[in-house]
Amino acid sequence: MVDYGMPVGQALIAATSGNAKILKLDDRGRIAPGLLADLIAVDGDPTQNISVLRNVRFVMKGGEVVKE
Repeated sequence: MVDYGMPVGQALIAATSGNAKILKLDDRGRIAPGLLADLIAVDGDPTQNISVLRNVRFVMKGGEVVKE
């Protein structure tokens, strides 16, 4: 999406909370108590350099760590 001109922040929303909202999945798309949340961690700030998302260092899915 970024390669085709979408601003980085909008692309991140479109790939995460934006999809949850469109699909009416109210229990996900945000980080808050009681909601489903799959999380990743990367080295760097994806809003400054989207390519850091190519090297994911940590993954949590359904409250379980699946990659450290």
